[in-house]
Amino acid sequence: MSDIHHQIVVIGGGAAGLSVAARLARITPKLDVALVEPSDTHYYQPLWTLVGGGEFRREKSARPMSSLIPAGVTWIRDAVLNVWPEKNCLQTVGEQRISYDWLVVAPGIQIDWDKIKGLPETLGKNGVCSNYSYQTASYTWECLQNFQGGEALFTFPATPIKCAGAPQKIMYLAEEHFRRRGIRHKAHISYLCATPVIFSCPHYAKALMDNVIPPREIDVAFRHNLIAVRGEAKEAVFQNLETNEEVVRPFDLLHVAPPMSAPDFVKRSTLANDAGWVDVHKHTLRHNRFANVFALGDASSLPTSKTAAAVRAQFPVLTQNLLDAMAGKEPTTQYDGYTSCPLVTGYGKLILAEFDYDLKPRETFPFDQRVERKSMYLLKKYVLPVIYWDGLVRGRTWPWFG
Repeated sequence: MSDIHHQIVVIGGGAAGLSVAARLARITPKLDVALVEPSDTHYYQPLWTLVGGGEFRREKSARPMSSLIPAGVTWIRDAVLNVWPEKNCLQTVGEQRISYDWLVVAPGIQIDWDKIKGLPETLGKNGVCSNYSYQTASYTWECLQNFQGGEALFTFPATPIKCAGAPQKIMYLAEEHFRRRGIRHKAHISYLCATPVIFSCPHYAKALMDNVIPPREIDVAFRHNLIAVRGEAKEAVFQNLETNEEVVRPFDLLHVAPPMSAPDFVKRSTLANDAGWVDVHKHTLRHNRFANVFALGDASSLPTSKTAAAVRAQFPVLTQNLLDAMAGKEPTTQYDGYTSCPLVTGYGKLILAEFDYDLKPRETFPFDQRVERKSMYLLKKYVLPVIYWDGLVRGRTWPWFG
């Protein structure tokens, strides 16, 4: 096993890890920063909703990882196997032992397809689709095009997930697509959601339940968690979390939002809290037990929605607090839980949800963002990708780009 050392090690080459590494390299170029990331390709995952809705080809969401590694940052093309924060070191799958002075944990979230019985075997065929991977998003559009009527089911799991609005976004696009094709009267659309509400922030949940769901004639069943898929039989098995009974629903189209969790190496390490997430202070993003460890993004314990917009608010806080800690100061910069979810409600229609830890609206624009607007849809389709590629993953802050 080879041994190497870096002053700062960043785990993860997603939006969170890249933004921190790039920010550190930009504002303090002399730092020795290493980024541990095995993937050759980086994906702008928010685009996959529009891939599934037929608005983009999936290739538009992908760029070579090599084009995004910041100048001056060492790219370690390997995956993390174990982390021992007590020893200030980690081990990779490729049997490298990497020690560090400071650690930033940003590996993203793990998709647990196999936690739904029968799903891995039928995903991508039999009308079973998901926008939650690059490999399967295009099949969602194929399913929408091939659908001739019957039962269309859309699910939301009982775990935290990235972009919690995405499971219903594709449902609204599907509903409008069926109307455009003249087959809406043949389709029965259901949203089966494991949570007790349609959206975590009441300000926007009310708008969805009052103004979006009724005119689309969508049936909503809360506290229903998908536990199995019988692909050949075209049956989806749900657990009613109120009664603990199994509910079997036939389907002609099934869009699955799978259960998710922190990566396994996080869950089995002392970095994790009881729920398996990296245990950090919700305002400073510093680890609650290891003073030289920080974390952000989807694998962190931060009690907010797991979105790229949340990372956009988190990474300047983390980098400043990390630099303060390196200088022997107490971190004082605060993250207030800001996150955003552009809720696509149809082609050319979007509700822009923005809120904080207290679920209070933190809206950017001088109008009621609960109202569906074409301008906000165009923002998601054309502006947010630019902000992502030219701002966020380059470590530049909002608005344009410091």
